Amino acid sequence: MAEGTSALRRITRAAGAAASSRRRTVPTVDDSRMSLIEHLKELRRRLLIAFLAVSLLSLIVGIWGYHGVFDLLRRPYCNVPVNRRTGGAGCDLIFTHPTDAFFIRLKVSLVAGTILASPVWLYQLWAFITPGLHRNERRWGTAFVFSSVLLFAAGCVLSYVVLGPALDVLLGFAGNGVVALLEVNQYISFVMSMLIIFGVSFEFPLVLILLNLSGVLSAARLRKWRRAAIFLIFVFAGFATPTQDPFSMLALAAPLCILYEVAMAVARQNDKRRARAAAEDGFGDLSDDEASPAPPTSSQLAGTDADRRFDQHEFDEPPAATVGSSSSWDDDAT
Repeated sequence: MAEGTSALRRITRAAGAAASSRRRTVPTVDDSRMSLIEHLKELRRRLLIAFLAVSLLSLIVGIWGYHGVFDLLRRPYCNVPVNRRTGGAGCDLIFTHPTDAFFIRLKVSLVAGTILASPVWLYQLWAFITPGLHRNERRWGTAFVFSSVLLFAAGCVLSYVVLGPALDVLLGFAGNGVVALLEVNQYISFVMSMLIIFGVSFEFPLVLILLNLSGVLSAARLRKWRRAAIFLIFVFAGFATPTQDPFSMLALAAPLCILYEVAMAVARQNDKRRARAAAEDGFGDLSDDEASPAPPTSSQLAGTDADRRFDQHEFDEPPAATVGSSSSWDDDAT
């Protein structure tokens, strides 16, 4: 009996050691701590990968897809009424320096390469901040990259839709008898800034959701800051849009306000889920990297029962017959 009990104990200890070793192999925040120099090296590596992706796609667009992309970027200007621009039905743009032709192709290729390489550099951004997150926060990596690419593309599409009416409003301020003769470098820079500003601005609600998932920002605080956030969104839209006209400002501020409400709704559901899970598990006081006590397995329960029976057999009082015979022997001896 004692040999079986000791064997069960050895098996239980071995299983516990194996489980604890498996838990220790999972990387935590402490495992990923780096010095300042290591952080800078990691940032340099991520920036280099993003730069190479943008450069490669820009080179491909510049060689094979330049004319199609340039016609696509010029289309908002072509939609402006003919009486407000020169160039006729062809809506031609001009350049005034011999080297401008090279920089035109370079800018157009850079715009297309930056947009097409957005999954790569957004993933590099996520990979840079992932080591500072807890295990339960790292599983959102795929959703983050997919959502960020989708939001960036949605911002670019909205800015492209807004470009035509915005140009119509801007060129109409001069009044009748005045037509526009746009320089192509300035026009491409204007379009590029609109696309980048709208695309990056649409990542704002995703940042709020990530802060909520990491426990930094709650839905109650977002609800408390709603009025101030809406005011700051309109101020940001007024300064960020390169057109500086009310139409573009509203086109950027209104979707951002809607996305703020969406982020607040997602944060509210996440807070409810977190509170419900903490109430059901009873482990709300544990940190994110601390392992919760696992329920005992069947072998551990069997070992516990065997230990209990062994302890009871070892320390129980002797049988009555043995006690009686012993006492009678003592009496005879006396």
